[in-house]
Amino acid sequence: MTEKKPGFFQRLFGTQPAPTPAPPKTRPETPVEPAPQSPPTPAPEPVPEPAPVTLPEPKPADHPMPPGPPETTPDYIEAIEDQFVAPPPAVPEPAQPRQGWFARLASGLKRSSDNLSTSITSVFTKRKLDAATLDELEDVLIQADLGIDTAMAITETLRRDRFDKDVSGEDVRNVLATEVEKVLGPVARPLVIDTTKKPFIILMIGVNGSGKTTTIGKLAQKFAREGRSVMLAAGDTFRAAAIEQLQVWGQRTGAPVIARPAGADASGLAFDAVTQAKAEGRDVLIIDTAGRLQNRDELMNELEKVIRVIKKVDPEAPHATLLTLDATTGQNAMKQVEIFGKRAGVTGLVMTKLDGTARGGILVAIAKTFGLPVHFIGVGEGVEDLEPFEASDFARAIAGFDPSR
Repeated sequence: MTEKKPGFFQRLFGTQPAPTPAPPKTRPETPVEPAPQSPPTPAPEPVPEPAPVTLPEPKPADHPMPPGPPETTPDYIEAIEDQFVAPPPAVPEPAQPRQGWFARLASGLKRSSDNLSTSITSVFTKRKLDAATLDELEDVLIQADLGIDTAMAITETLRRDRFDKDVSGEDVRNVLATEVEKVLGPVARPLVIDTTKKPFIILMIGVNGSGKTTTIGKLAQKFAREGRSVMLAAGDTFRAAAIEQLQVWGQRTGAPVIARPAGADASGLAFDAVTQAKAEGRDVLIIDTAGRLQNRDELMNELEKVIRVIKKVDPEAPHATLLTLDATTGQNAMKQVEIFGKRAGVTGLVMTKLDGTARGGILVAIAKTFGLPVHFIGVGEGVEDLEPFEASDFARAIAGFDPSR
């Protein structure tokens, strides 16, 4: 028999607990199928960073592009392309033939000869040779530093041969060249290297800026070309630049240079140089000295000391003492020859810088007064611009004769 289900009141107030009501029936929900999940995307592998590229420093273009609007017209494109076309190789100019010595000498003495020629021409313009003209010519020649004796010799020759006659500037230049050659002929003597002296010692002396160190370098190169072994001594210890300059010449000529720090004792250096040159059997030793004014007695005493020390090693040395004269000093060169000759025993002269003055005639006055040998003259900076002295070449050049004649 089926048990009767209690009523609502009984269930509400009955003694037995009311049964737990069943949950209300709800419409079953349609299960929602989960969306299909795509397989997980794998994490991207790390990409290695590219190595940094070092670009070269921009260089200035050999042919920079011309400024202009960035147009693309054919003319513009052609102009741009032209900038990157290599220029045609330069055609070397034909080497100019080297002038002969007389041409270089005439060019170097041009200022002196022009000065003389202009003055002579102004004196002899449509005038016969009379006493007043001769006096005027004599003044011109003296002012050109030819010396009083040479000036008088020229005017006396003209007085004897052409007095009261028409005289041209060409006639006067011919007489000038003849008389100058007469004066210079006896002193134009080459420097002879005595091969029995080993070494043949040359001492270079002169005032500041006369060109001693440069002359030494040129002489060293000439001797080296002759096949002689040369040694140089940087005896100008007062100037570091002179030491360095001589060392450069030593490198050029392959000649060892005996040098000491600036300020070292010059006589001690000369002693060491002579000793070493003897030990090595050198043909020629050229010793530089500091430039000194001829009126500075203490400096001349020092030069005498250098000579005494050299003689301790070789009693006959120095075998040649060359005084370098700067032609631009004019009459002051006369005093230099006098003082250096007395204090240092000058045996020969080198006249430099004839191309830088209108007073080249001073060499004539020096030759007439002292009669010392003139070994070399210089008319430029090059090695070939220092040459053995030739009286006839100098006379023709200073008289203004054309080198092509």
